Amino acid sequence: MSYPFFIVSFIFYLIASFGYVILLAKDSKLATRTVLTLFIFGLVIHTVGLVMRTIESGHAPFANLYESLLFFAWVIAFEFVCVEIFRPTKSLGIIIAPLTAVCSALAIGLPSRYRVAEPLLPALQSKWLEVHVVTAFLAYASFALAFGTGCLFLLQAHWFRKGKTNGFYSRFQDMESLDTHTYWLIAFGFVLLAVGIITGAVWANVAWGSYWSWDPKETWSLITWLIYAGYLHARLIIGWRGRKAAWVSVFGFLAVLFCYLGVNVLLPGLHSYGSLQK
Repeated sequence: MSYPFFIVSFIFYLIASFGYVILLAKDSKLATRTVLTLFIFGLVIHTVGLVMRTIESGHAPFANLYESLLFFAWVIAFEFVCVEIFRPTKSLGIIIAPLTAVCSALAIGLPSRYRVAEPLLPALQSKWLEVHVVTAFLAYASFALAFGTGCLFLLQAHWFRKGKTNGFYSRFQDMESLDTHTYWLIAFGFVLLAVGIITGAVWANVAWGSYWSWDPKETWSLITWLIYAGYLHARLIIGWRGRKAAWVSVFGFLAVLFCYLGVNVLLPGLHSYGSLQK
């Protein structure tokens, strides 16, 4: 029952993605609000789908790769809407809307056997799992948005060096605002990822009798956390800003993607329940 909702939400995300591209050619407050509204419609339908999936499966919707991809897309969409409401940007949607659509497409494109609602494995039957996964995905989504602002900063910096600051190029957020957005998004995600690692350790002790076992997922979570710790240290202590900081936000998100997807697919471990093997 939930699957059609995810298809419809994907369609709205895809339409919004094209809408944000069109906004680069025709910028207006009405058009911007319209595209954001379409994206929010997708988020609302997506939310209904996740609620129905929870009812179908009897547990929170992130127990396998299909569910976690949909949840990841939802969290990215949710955080993006929050940013656009409270700290609006001029151009972040051109990266985040397609990213949300891609995550949704990867999920709904999986073979039907992945969509079968199954009970949780014994190791996953813990409230610590929900706290751990929710905080981790909120952190991942924050880093995804920081990736978007970092990419936009690098584009703006490239165009600025070439003297391209008018017309089409003026439709993007200014570099100072993008740099500030990147910092606050990474700081928010950094704290959440720390909470996710700590609650994950508690859950691991409950499930397997050990707080830390150097499982590939645990190791890469720590590596990812250290990358962003390095970013914050360099910014607050050394005064790093601009292109260097933006590149860290880009490479940091690549580490996030490997931690989330690459480890599950390529490196077997205690988190193999989220892999493509089924």
